[in-house]
Amino acid sequence: MSNYILSCCSTADLTNEHFSKRDISYICFHFEIDGTEFPDDLGKSIPFKEFYTMMANGSMTKTSQVSVGEYLEYFEKFLKEGKDVLHLTLSSGISGTLNSATIAKEQLKEKYPERKLYVVDSLAASAGYGLLMDKLADLRDEGMSIDSLYEWVIEHKLNCQHWFFVSDLKYLVRGGRVSKVAGTIGNVLNICPLMNVDYQGHLIVRSKIRGKNAVMRAQVQKMVELAENGADYDGECYISNSDCYEDAKAVADMVEEKFPKLKGRVKIFSIGTTIGSHTGPGTVALFFWGSKRID
Repeated sequence: MSNYILSCCSTADLTNEHFSKRDISYICFHFEIDGTEFPDDLGKSIPFKEFYTMMANGSMTKTSQVSVGEYLEYFEKFLKEGKDVLHLTLSSGISGTLNSATIAKEQLKEKYPERKLYVVDSLAASAGYGLLMDKLADLRDEGMSIDSLYEWVIEHKLNCQHWFFVSDLKYLVRGGRVSKVAGTIGNVLNICPLMNVDYQGHLIVRSKIRGKNAVMRAQVQKMVELAENGADYDGECYISNSDCYEDAKAVADMVEEKFPKLKGRVKIFSIGTTIGSHTGPGTVALFFWGSKRID
């Protein structure tokens, strides 16, 4: 057991059981569906299947980040126990939660000057953020100090590659990431945009591909091009999906065929309610360690 807390937001999109097993603490974002607010608590308040079915049937969603007050209460319980904290936030390119966490940190620094409280912008999202947290848990378990772990994540976080596609553009239209005209035409033409998270943590459309099978192949090809050690990649690979497990499994099968030295099987998780509110059902995201994101 380490003498510090490793922490993230629920938007790392692993499971409660997984976080518990790895001794990773998390704080919940919030979402609304049809005007009722819930915590983004990894599917406990609303099962993911029910959530995405409601979205597909026209329910409207909104999300809200963790407030300064919530961060103050969350961090302080650890500091009171005499624990230091390393907390990674959801990418600042997606959410303003980094600002809230930083304000809370500065306030608590005056009250607990003897404690260390590091707040880091993960520049990551969903199970890519989770993949990063699992690597930090590995290093912690190997005995790395909080100071060294902080330095490690600053140096290596951009090596966590994120590639994903969406099957229905209407949710990107709703969020303002795609124009209404482009979304309508894209859906008629069966366009599935291949996107990634760039070096600033923003979601970027990289190519517009016609057909789900073609975009899946393109997604795996990005891993072929960018994975650490190429075809000899021996790290972990995570996939997250929004109520389209069969698509996620098809991508996982292609990855396992291309990368026979993978560390275990590809792990498949659900996209949580915060990220999923913006991508909608039918999204598959692929995460692995590779070349540093530079654009």
